[in-house]
Amino acid sequence: MGQVVCNGAMMMCSFGVAPSSLIVTPENTTMASKQPAATIMDNVPNKNILPFGMCLSLANPQVAAATSAALGVLTPQPCIPVTVAPWVTGSPTVLIKNKPALTNTSTLMCNWAGVITFTQPGQFTVMAP
Repeated sequence: MGQVVCNGAMMMCSFGVAPSSLIVTPENTTMASKQPAATIMDNVPNKNILPFGMCLSLANPQVAAATSAALGVLTPQPCIPVTVAPWVTGSPTVLIKNKPALTNTSTLMCNWAGVITFTQPGQFTVMAP
């Protein structure tokens, strides 16, 4: 059983250097601990998913180009998340506007090979099976 994720949840990308917080816009009218609860479709870059500082992934063309220009020395570049698929494995039994609720065990893939996970769900009282 996972905790329902809501606005303000803290995330980390496996290739990012800093944490980021999830932004859940008010169109999700279901609340968890007085914050809008998230669904697996809250995956839009720069709306729901904010940058993670600098990116270290060579799959990111900006990092690859800067590293090449530095003669092979890994050169991080600003993170610009590219997340096109929804979060994986939301709650199979809890739906918010006909979409599975997001739980703290869900993951999101960035096109630059990063895996985004939750370090803190934004609330600790609402659970989802």
